[in-house]
Amino acid sequence: MEQVLVIDDEEKMHRILQLSLEGVGCRVLTASSGLEGLELARTRLPALVITDMKMPGMSGMEVLQEVKALDEQIPVIIMTAYGTVETAVEAMKAGAFDYILKPFDIAEMEVIVKKALRYRQLARENEQLRSELHSRYQFDNIIGRSAPMQKIFDLITRIAPTKSSVLIRGESGTGKELIAGAVHYRSDRASAPFIKLNCGAIPGTLLESELFGYEKGAFTGAHRQKPGRFEMANGGTLFLDEIGDMESALQVKLLRVLQSGEFEHLGGTRTIQVDVRLMTATNTNLEKKVEEGTFREDLYYRINVVPIEVPPLRKRRDDIPALVQYFVNKYAEETHQRPKTVTPDALDVLVHYDFPGNVRELQNMIERAVVLSRSDTLTPRSFSLPDKSPWPSFAVDDVSIPSEGISLTQVVEEMEKAYLKKALIQGKGVQTRAAELLQITRKILRYKVEKYGI
Repeated sequence: MEQVLVIDDEEKMHRILQLSLEGVGCRVLTASSGLEGLELARTRLPALVITDMKMPGMSGMEVLQEVKALDEQIPVIIMTAYGTVETAVEAMKAGAFDYILKPFDIAEMEVIVKKALRYRQLARENEQLRSELHSRYQFDNIIGRSAPMQKIFDLITRIAPTKSSVLIRGESGTGKELIAGAVHYRSDRASAPFIKLNCGAIPGTLLESELFGYEKGAFTGAHRQKPGRFEMANGGTLFLDEIGDMESALQVKLLRVLQSGEFEHLGGTRTIQVDVRLMTATNTNLEKKVEEGTFREDLYYRINVVPIEVPPLRKRRDDIPALVQYFVNKYAEETHQRPKTVTPDALDVLVHYDFPGNVRELQNMIERAVVLSRSDTLTPRSFSLPDKSPWPSFAVDDVSIPSEGISLTQVVEEMEKAYLKKALIQGKGVQTRAAELLQITRKILRYKVEKYGI
């Protein structure tokens, strides 16, 4: 039940509105003066304020200004028996939701109240959504304890306050959108929109209308005017994913917006001015596309002011245990299950898997395991990994065992030692490269090299 505050120096108006609004499901608070009403507004935070314009002590316009200072999202309806066009315009400019003349039809007031409360509800939902979005793009939700990710976090912190264009590169599923969002929500534009568009998911003929909007009648099916993503992102950030898939003709129009901040709707002649920070992402080789002539060189340099390279998950295996724990907790909570644990051997399997789909693949794998598992413990069998072993197979005839027997541990150690030597040779003595070939961390590699005296 929404709370409505009525401020009027006439008791009769209190009774009329109280009976009417309680009949449509509102809880009504009343005040006989502006000062009394403001005190109630501060302590009770109503969803809507209805105030008379002329009252002793404090006018309705002053009440409006004070309520808006208290909470910009509270709608205020002004009532007056002495209305003029000038006072109505003044009230609306000051932020009034609506302006109604006394005596009014009570049904008309009920309609206005319902609209105002719906506006307040949408404002709350929008505020909550923005808060959730901001939370989603916090560093806490971008799991990255590894050195490469820490460097990216440092770069984000440094470039966020600037207006520079950012090109985020990385394989599909590495979290490029999360990086873009982190930049936006640490910038001065954080309270403005963060608008996203995947250029690879929309045909070229539709992409132009999505970016720049269109006028009514611009093409078949354009029954009304529609703003584009640039307009929606005005004052904020526009993130274009898979920028390398954009057609050449559209690249020219995008370049013009980046250079001048101006464009026109499809089918329109009015020039629209916007202030938008552009961030782009790609998993393709843009330099090669520039050489081939499928991507404009001038646009490439315009969007590539600050490059960010997001490493694939196989290049930052140190982050996998933390990612696994994060997603296990997330999906256990979402599905109302008890916390689940991942066995060490299951974690080892995940750490040594290459994840061609990167973090997105890991996330989906964890969600499936949590949802389908009936146990509180996740084992290697809980995860749907491809049936593919990186180890070479040996024929039975190639293996010999001495009559006195052999320690299986010794066999494993000899094989491990051989692979360590081979990786070091193949990596030309560079331990970092050898560790990558063996899909382990450099710290583990150094430990094993010392262990075997290599």
